[in-house]
Amino acid sequence: MSLPADVLQATFDHALEAFPAECCGFLTAQRGLDTVDAVHRCENAQAADAHPTAGDRTAETAYVIDGADLLALAESFDGPNPARVIYHSHPNGRAYFSETDRRVASSPWGEGPMWPVQQLVIGVLEGRVCEWALFAFSLESGDFVEVGRGRASDTP
Repeated sequence: MSLPADVLQATFDHALEAFPAECCGFLTAQRGLDTVDAVHRCENAQAADAHPTAGDRTAETAYVIDGADLLALAESFDGPNPARVIYHSHPNGRAYFSETDRRVASSPWGEGPMWPVQQLVIGVLEGRVCEWALFAFSLESGDFVEVGRGRASDTP
């Protein structure tokens, strides 16, 4: 998946605006193309306690895509510009795919990813984006693997 600099920068801007909370959203591309061209910011329902993933977690340590945004994500797969990447930020400065990220991104039936998308994680620390990493599900390993990484200053 190709992440143009302007699209990547838009996700960074979202992450910085949400800091110290996690942001979330998805990136779309024209059907049949491998370059994302639009950013769809989503509401982090964890911030509003509208859909907490766990009672002891806050928006600073978790994200839940709001119901209306989740419906838009699902409906995009039938349209001309399907979601290709789900993104969220980690306000601890590290871009990694945590065990919670893996669980949330995986099918509840244990048969691969929940959605046919890659996963972008943006590391934010002290008011700046430090790094980003892109993950894709690998049929070979049966897990999400890193397929791209960079620093904010090294955007493609």
